[in-house]
Amino acid sequence: QVQLVEAGGGLVQAGGSLRLSCAASGSVSTISTMAWYRQAPGKQRELVAVISSEGRTNYAISVKGRFTVSRDNAKNTMYLQMNNLKPEDTAVYYCNTDIRTIRYWGRGTQVTVSS
Repeated sequence: QVQLVEAGGGLVQAGGSLRLSCAASGSVSTISTMAWYRQAPGKQRELVAVISSEGRTNYAISVKGRFTVSRDNAKNTMYLQMNNLKPEDTAVYYCNTDIRTIRYWGRGTQVTVSS
């Protein structure tokens, strides 16, 4: 079992920055790739960024160049640095990891970007 807890969301003006964190606990030795997803009202959940255990990253086109995903394996924590935020980035952001056939999710943290 793995538990994921997100933090760092909030209200920010367009052009501003936020840093999200995702703390993992439980069977952390089984965690490999981790990811950030987001879900805006009335929309499907979408992948934002992925990071492997070795630090390889991949991003959605909509956030590339503005968001940076990182992880501190010693602290069992993943981060998402979000710069130049836009109103369309408004969503609940979720932390995810998949272990074998089980998808683990945090409860999410709200990010609201005002214009």
